[in-house]
Amino acid sequence: MAFRIGKSVMLNFGTNLKPIFIFAGLAFLLLIGPLLRWYVLAMTKPSYKLSKNFFLEIIPFLVVFILSLFIREKWFDTKNEIIIVLFGGVLIGIYIHFAFYIFMSWRILKNIKKEYKNSEQTKSQKVIIYWLGILLIGFAIIWVSYFFNIIENTVPYITGPIMYAIAVYFLSFKAFQLKVTDIDGNAFVKNDDSAVFSKMVKLIVENKLYLEPYTSLSSVSKLIGKSTQKVSEIINQYAKQNFNDFINCYRVQEAKKMLSDEDKKKYTISSVAFDSGFSSLSSFNSAFKKFEGQTPSSYRKKVFFE
Repeated sequence: MAFRIGKSVMLNFGTNLKPIFIFAGLAFLLLIGPLLRWYVLAMTKPSYKLSKNFFLEIIPFLVVFILSLFIREKWFDTKNEIIIVLFGGVLIGIYIHFAFYIFMSWRILKNIKKEYKNSEQTKSQKVIIYWLGILLIGFAIIWVSYFFNIIENTVPYITGPIMYAIAVYFLSFKAFQLKVTDIDGNAFVKNDDSAVFSKMVKLIVENKLYLEPYTSLSSVSKLIGKSTQKVSEIINQYAKQNFNDFINCYRVQEAKKMLSDEDKKKYTISSVAFDSGFSSLSSFNSAFKKFEGQTPSSYRKKVFFE
C-alpha cells in the first residue's frame, strides 16, 4: 500500500514517470487482495496455514509485474486503439480483482459474525471482529476512490493516494489502539470456556456466594475445578472485569436492593455493607461509587427523598 501511495504521488506531481512504475504500482493491487484475504483468514481461523496452492492466487500479480518490466514509453505516445483498449481492460480487470477479494474477505467476516451471533464472545473475539470490519471499510473506501477516478475522472486522481494515506494512518492507529498485533485466529479456538463461565455465574448467583466476605478467586476455582489462572482469564474475557470487580458488582446490586427497601430504611450503611458481603466500610464505599457514581448515602437519600 505504501508503494501504491508513492507511485500515485509521483505520477500526479512528477513529470515523465516511467511506465514501469505505473504498471508495477497497478500490479501491487493484485497482491494486496490475496494478502487481505489471507490476513482475514489468519485472524479468524485457529492456527491458520496457507494452502499448498496459495501461490496460484499471486500469479496475476507476477504476470502483470513481470510484463511491466517490458513496457516501453513509446507505446503510450501512440493513439493505437488496440493498446488503449488493452490498457483499459487490464486496468478495469485489476480493480475488479481487488473488489472480488474485498468481497471474499467480507464473506469470511460475515460467516464468523453469524457463527458467533448467539454465543458469548470473548474480548479478543469482539476486538478481532470489530477490527476486521474497520479494515474492510477502509479498503472499500480506497477502492471506490480509485475506481471512480478511472470512470471519466469522476474524482481527481490525487483523491486515491490521499484516501490511501488516510486509511493507512487510521488503520495503523486503530490496530495499535486495539492491540490486534497481540492476537490472532487462536482467539476462535473451540473450548468450554463459555460453559465454564455460565456454570460459575450460576453457582455464584444461586448460592449467593458474593454475600460471603471471604469468597475468593481461589475458593471459586476449587468449586468449579479449574486453576485460578484459568478462572481469572475466563472472567476477564467474558465479564470484562477482574475477579474483585466481578464479585463486587453483585454485592453492589444486593446493597442497592437493601438501600431502597423501606423495611430496611433504619439499617446503617455499615450494616448494609457487611450484609451485602463487603468486609469493610471503606471497600464498600469505593466499590459502590465505582459502579454507581455516587456514595451509598447519596443513593439512599435519592431513593427516599426525591
